[in-house]
Amino acid sequence: MEKFNFLLGNWNLEYMVPKSAFSEATTGSGIGTFKRALDDKYVYFDYSSTVNGQKGQAHAIFAWDEKAKLYRYWWFESSGNFLTATCKFVNEETLFLNWHDTLLMQTFRKVGPNKVILRMEHPDSVGKYELILKVIFTKKIE
Repeated sequence: MEKFNFLLGNWNLEYMVPKSAFSEATTGSGIGTFKRALDDKYVYFDYSSTVNGQKGQAHAIFAWDEKAKLYRYWWFESSGNFLTATCKFVNEETLFLNWHDTLLMQTFRKVGPNKVILRMEHPDSVGKYELILKVIFTKKIE
């Protein structure tokens, strides 16, 4: 689980939602924390946000699946929604998520010593991927 080191810590979140088939353009903000848990076997991600005036919270869990030799991700939202994904580090500073039962793909990419960009994309009508969510994570310096 050491590969998650670039995500560990407390973060300020800046949401940018472009106009897409899923939503109108909007912005938001939030806070989030990535931390290790249960003898470092898991990484938890907890966050709260306000986007387009709507408050939300989520809890997520990353785990290594020894049998399948891949990372798994479970995401639980305060609205009652939940999703699962499989994950792969494409390099030391980029985590790719393939969301199950959807066509969504997501990446967490380190872009500086205290900055990570989350991008969520969905295929458009011509087979290209369109951005449906961008979140800028800025590490809180404590």
